[in-house]
Amino acid sequence: MFEKVLIANRGEIALRIHRACREMGIRTVAVHSTADADTMHVRLADESVCIGPPPSKDSYLNIPAILTAATITGADAVHPGIGFLSENAQFAQMVEEHDLVFIGPSPEHISLMGDKVQAKETAREIGLPVVPGSDGAVDTPDEAVAVAEEIGFPVLLKASSGGGGRGMKIANNAAELPEALSTCRQEALAAFGDDTVYIEKLLGQPRHIEIQVLGDGHGNVLHFGERDCSLQRRHQKVLEEAPSPALNAKERSRIGETVTSALSKLAYRSAGTIEFLYENGEFFFIEMNTRLQVEHPVSEMISGVDLVREQIRIAAGGHLDVSQSDIILAGHAIECRINAENPVTFVPSPGTVTDFHAPGGLGVRVDSALYSGYTVPPHYDSLVAKLIVHGKTRNECLMRLRRALEEFVIGGIETTTPLHQRLVENPTFLNGDYHIHWLEEWLEETAED
Repeated sequence: MFEKVLIANRGEIALRIHRACREMGIRTVAVHSTADADTMHVRLADESVCIGPPPSKDSYLNIPAILTAATITGADAVHPGIGFLSENAQFAQMVEEHDLVFIGPSPEHISLMGDKVQAKETAREIGLPVVPGSDGAVDTPDEAVAVAEEIGFPVLLKASSGGGGRGMKIANNAAELPEALSTCRQEALAAFGDDTVYIEKLLGQPRHIEIQVLGDGHGNVLHFGERDCSLQRRHQKVLEEAPSPALNAKERSRIGETVTSALSKLAYRSAGTIEFLYENGEFFFIEMNTRLQVEHPVSEMISGVDLVREQIRIAAGGHLDVSQSDIILAGHAIECRINAENPVTFVPSPGTVTDFHAPGGLGVRVDSALYSGYTVPPHYDSLVAKLIVHGKTRNECLMRLRRALEEFVIGGIETTTPLHQRLVENPTFLNGDYHIHWLEEWLEETAED
């Protein structure tokens, strides 16, 4: 097992990784920007190294600085966390070239699934159902129109290197396609340095269903059920729950077996998530995230498995020593993403936290690096806390969530907690009868009231 792990991230996920390491008897190294010198994981880590000024490109994306920090502190391994360099194949390769262990998938798998055109082709080859669309990239309006007319409008243009909802445009007819293609390529180039774009059929009112997996790199792959991530705003997830209210036991078993069989063929290593659109009983692969997910706690709550601990153990050479039948999924879990934003306008709200009280009680978990007196910087993602609640049934979980939201206090900054309080009173959400467009439609309707 590793003696020392460098955590190449910040905020709540860095603290989450630190906690897993400490429970395994592993020392930690926290790297941080000058803006994050007082963060909780920096305070708790055994060692800390400042790697640059606040801008991410000069700190958390500064590969030479991170590798230097790992070298001078004598770290054995690097955990990339979520975002930043977590799906950067070049970084993973460079970590290995410096005789360090990358706690994540192989560079080859990161590269393979990071290019969404290639990922879709790979998914098709290993037996995953895919959304109808172009076989590869489309370069001209004529190519785009030909594909769109074959699969039918409306269509979605997507950046091959995209993520987080960026690099996506809708075209409802042939007249809209040229401008949508041009805009999508420009945005993709600006955001990802790659203007490759492909086309998919735009489904009507699908759910966003994802399957959490762990592989040990030796052909053994387990799944931990599905998460329903359909509550989204601008393609950004707001609330996730497991299991999905939309699936029955037969569908759940079928898609889980399909995913584990497919990834076994790749000999996939570490944690990963296969994301699907689900409509009318059919699943359509959209992408794979070769990393830990923000919403991984809901899968941990229903399975009782520490996914970060397993990531570390697998990276140290461990095998999966249980079978799928040993994974017992029990109860229901919901995660609310609490952002430092105005709950109506969603304008970011950085600033000093004057009061902080996390809810507690049976089945309540809060993943957050906040504390009273901490100043939320304006330089990074606005996620400041995750409230995760578990119950024996979905109804019990919802009642517990309502109570926990009432107890949650974050003073001094605006947060999206009031949005979640409104959500848990909405009949459509309570009935589980929502889709990926529902939240934005509801927000627009209520904004007009």
